[in-house]
Amino acid sequence: MHAWLCENPVGVEALTWKELPTPQPKAGEVLIEIKAASLNFPDLLIVQNKYQMKPELPFVPGSEYAGVVQALGDGVTHLKVGQHVACLSGTGGFGTHTLAPAALCLPLPEAFSFVDAAAFIMIYATSHHALVDRAQLKAGETVLVLGAAGGVGTSAIQIAKACGARVIAAASSDEKCALCKSIGADATINYSKENLRDAIKLLTDGKGPDVIYDPVGGDLAEPALRSIAWRGRYLVIGFASGTIPSLPLNLPLLKGASVVGVFWGSFAKHEPKANAAMMQTLAQWYMQGKIKPAIDRSMPMADLKAAFAHMGSRGVMGKLVMVN
Repeated sequence: MHAWLCENPVGVEALTWKELPTPQPKAGEVLIEIKAASLNFPDLLIVQNKYQMKPELPFVPGSEYAGVVQALGDGVTHLKVGQHVACLSGTGGFGTHTLAPAALCLPLPEAFSFVDAAAFIMIYATSHHALVDRAQLKAGETVLVLGAAGGVGTSAIQIAKACGARVIAAASSDEKCALCKSIGADATINYSKENLRDAIKLLTDGKGPDVIYDPVGGDLAEPALRSIAWRGRYLVIGFASGTIPSLPLNLPLLKGASVVGVFWGSFAKHEPKANAAMMQTLAQWYMQGKIKPAIDRSMPMADLKAAFAHMGSRGVMGKLVMVN
């Protein structure tokens, strides 16, 4: 097997493509032949030694991938050799093969595209947990999605529409706004050209959005929160801008609003049965055509460094996927 190895976590430039022995699965593990692996923001942080999880060196980055089960460890009974699976295990994806905990593998119908599957778990699980579980989104409510052309943003648009909500997608270019419209957004705001608060007020007749989905943080957070509707829910997803905002707590007080933390990883750990049921629902929605990852582009696994550079340019719309 071959894989991108991180022996010194000082950044992407230190990764090396190496031939390694193909491992054999231990109890509770499976060997997966990787067909596709997606790039997520934590994949960049982990090779810079900036992520909350710090794997033992050396390690193969790549948190999310899809492929075919090649071998089973002892005690694995719910999977079989030849089965198509998707997995989000934190590391191991940027190679030709990897060992994965069987409990983290999502069995896939054969009609489920490997590229889509590799870009599926993190973004849709995050958005479903955020909007359906944490925000208790109802049909007819209005959702504002910030950073709407990114991976989680595009998934949030689709999840909200599947729930019967009206979606306002906010993004940083006309091209990104056009993508959001193409996947179901009812209205868009280009916040590089428009005043965010004025645009929200216009699009909601002054009422404000019932739910704000914010994976960006930074300078957008406070004007968005100031615009929220009475009894609104502000979902804290992440801080892609690189800046964690400090929000005046009088704002949720005045609006009777809630600021709601969203950490899907902890939800999956604390409530595994609820998470498993959610993942089955999402797989069904995919097969029914209700949701489908927006793929910016697929690139050969050997071009991983170029893919990281593209992700860093902020030009990505949807997800980047590496393929073997």
